[in-house]
Amino acid sequence: MTQSPSATTEPARRDRDGWSGRLVWWVAILIVANTLVDTVIVAPLLVLPQMAEFFGTDQSAWLNASAVLAGAMWAPLLGKSADIYGKRRILVLALLAGGIGALICLVAPNMAIFLLGRVVQGTAVGSVFITVVYIRQMFPASVGMTSVGIVTSGSAILGIASPFLFAAVVEAFDFRAVFVVSAALAFIAAIAVRAFLPESPVHVRSRLDVVGALLLGLGLAGVLAYISLAPTAGWTNLGLLVTLLTGVTLLVAWIFSALRTSEPVVDLRKLTRPLVATLMVVVLGTGAYQALLQLIGIIGQTPLEAGLGYGLAGESNSLGLMFALPALGAAMGGVVAGWLGGRIGPARTLAGGALIGLASGFGLFLSTGSFLPAAICAGFLGLTAGALVTSGFNLATTLVNEERQGVVASLVQVMLGVGAVVMNIVGGSILSAATIPGSSSPSASGVNLYIVVMLAAFAVATVIAVGISTRTRRTTATDGPH
Repeated sequence: MTQSPSATTEPARRDRDGWSGRLVWWVAILIVANTLVDTVIVAPLLVLPQMAEFFGTDQSAWLNASAVLAGAMWAPLLGKSADIYGKRRILVLALLAGGIGALICLVAPNMAIFLLGRVVQGTAVGSVFITVVYIRQMFPASVGMTSVGIVTSGSAILGIASPFLFAAVVEAFDFRAVFVVSAALAFIAAIAVRAFLPESPVHVRSRLDVVGALLLGLGLAGVLAYISLAPTAGWTNLGLLVTLLTGVTLLVAWIFSALRTSEPVVDLRKLTRPLVATLMVVVLGTGAYQALLQLIGIIGQTPLEAGLGYGLAGESNSLGLMFALPALGAAMGGVVAGWLGGRIGPARTLAGGALIGLASGFGLFLSTGSFLPAAICAGFLGLTAGALVTSGFNLATTLVNEERQGVVASLVQVMLGVGAVVMNIVGGSILSAATIPGSSSPSASGVNLYIVVMLAAFAVATVIAVGISTRTRRTTATDGPH
């Protein structure tokens, strides 16, 4: 059951005339809020050696992975809370928590306190989906899906410049300066959201299943922590095995809890086939993209003259372009997929995104030693990422009523993290097994196998997405528009 819209929000929901100055302003604020996620994830990567030296640890993976894992942990709780208490309110709280977490990292005297700060900071990572749900409930239908594409992909453009900004800041001060910038951005975004965005009128009258949210969130974090860190710390590392066992136990406990609770944080009984299929496409498609992006970094730093059968290093600005083009492609893909989704439906754009990924991956398979074709394929892979993320959010939120959109969008957010972690580890394992004797470089056959595995993931995602699209068209033809 929903509350009645307030006087301040009703005009925005009745407006079907398209864009206005107010909507553009709202989009700008939401882009700034999502840009915070880039600072939380990307900025520490630039100073990992300095942080590891400061804290006296060789387990640098924990320093950055902690925020990503925390994002997966917080997302289900944030999703249910947003449905109950309001999207703007929970987004503001998540941004404030992200800022507080950055300040904890800034003053942390030891590794334990720093990781605590990263876990708190991860709240902001798990809040991206709230901006999507806010748009779907507050923007006119004629521009809603396009706006989702702009907001989810717009930060990619800013992400191109942010590494240079952080590098300059760190050079002028020290590694902790990245957390000053992150905290400042979080508080500015929180103030802007609170001051200029009205609250969504859609609320569900429900209680918050805190126990279920903790079981699900901590269980996901435990399993993903093992998958993320085991390749460097060792698959048989006792501490990580305990973490895995704990995570699996918590997830099993959550399943039993969810089936016995009348209002669980995620109702397993309401996960329809189209929704589960959409989540599968998101996991496979975006995971394969992230893994191929990881491979592009390796190819871009390997000189072709090394005689390994692949490599692009030596070309002017080759590595920078290989990463800049996917970022530009992601921004374009998100906007185009949003615009097309409002006209032909997000199911079709989801299938189109997966198909582009399949074609781009095959092109990369044929061009690992040719800079221009490989760069073009990298750009198209970015289109795939933007299209899959935007279409995944748009489609998932159309498959449920407004009262459940927060929870469903949070599941998409979780799947984005799961896909990236799992597929990167799969790809890394392939390369590790194919290392050339006496060298740290993988063989050409290992690189090719890596791409083939990701092509298979794209192929499965494409088949599933086409099935969703076909089913959606048949349902629309039979039952009329929804």
